[in-house]
Amino acid sequence: MSTNAQTEGRKVPSPVRKLRGPTKAAITFLCLGEEAGSALMQKLSSAEIERVTMAMSKLGPIPASVVEEVLSEFTDGVVSGSGSVIGSISSAEAMLRKFLPDDQVANIIKSVRSNTREDEIWRNLGALNETVIANYLKGEHDQTAAAILNNIDTSVAAKVLPLLGPERMQDVAERMIAMEAVPVHMMQQIEETLKQDIMSDTVHKSSAETHQRMADLFNKLDVQAFEQLAVALDRRLPETFQSIKQRMFVFEDLIKLNMQDLAQVMRGLEGDTLPLAMRGAQKDLRDHLMACLPQRSRQMLMDEMEATGPVRGRDVRTAQSAMVDYAKSLADEGVIELPSSSDEENDELF
Repeated sequence: MSTNAQTEGRKVPSPVRKLRGPTKAAITFLCLGEEAGSALMQKLSSAEIERVTMAMSKLGPIPASVVEEVLSEFTDGVVSGSGSVIGSISSAEAMLRKFLPDDQVANIIKSVRSNTREDEIWRNLGALNETVIANYLKGEHDQTAAAILNNIDTSVAAKVLPLLGPERMQDVAERMIAMEAVPVHMMQQIEETLKQDIMSDTVHKSSAETHQRMADLFNKLDVQAFEQLAVALDRRLPETFQSIKQRMFVFEDLIKLNMQDLAQVMRGLEGDTLPLAMRGAQKDLRDHLMACLPQRSRQMLMDEMEATGPVRGRDVRTAQSAMVDYAKSLADEGVIELPSSSDEENDELF
């Protein structure tokens, strides 16, 4: 079913519904222009002015459709002009200077810039590899760890928590749940420490990120080339290479997927990718793949494999690589779950 067909008959949520009050106000002020906008802004309190200025500094280009919908909440009239607006720190500053003394404008802009830098610290921290964040938190007090995890994206925090270990994970999670507003001076100290301890060091690629990048590279490497390289790396860098191999997900690892996830991967492959990939699969993996399919689909796949005739090894490896890449893309979207090295370690305990 096409996207249009799926959405036909139901109303698509407006992006304006997600905008907060200060953001809508900032868009309105920009549309009014410096003169009228400044006159209206004078009626706000100092705290409100700072919130609107902060929102305006983060706006960037705003589509005309969003502008029109925001304005429809503000007035019944139609605003003339190009329709779109662009918010920035400079446009906010220009508007403030129309009615505030220079020293007050300077203080507001300084505060906004400071908060923007703090937001950037949290965004950069959340972009780091979860192992890097977890290793850092292991040296921090539980309360500090809870405050940090409460300020980064929940999807990142969800990956970091299990890496702290079962007991520590429980302690930190309980503190996160019970935590109320963190005093400003404490958050400032945490942010300054993060900037010095983590952000300055991890702007460069961490070893974990390097290992993951090499694992992705090796996944795409020709099988024969990788096997030759693996011998040398295993001899020269045994521990490092073992860490990289644990991060790799290759065609043979498909057998570790549960049947439902594996069937999801197989159903989404296009053209002759699946029959070609199956031609080069080892018997145990091929049998496992076949078992995921209904009887009729299984027979159709076998017929396709026989009909392809002789195939080149390079084409088979390309198809297998495409299958792995598709499995990874489904995992990135949260549709399936790939096996991890930690899963294997847990299996070995029983």
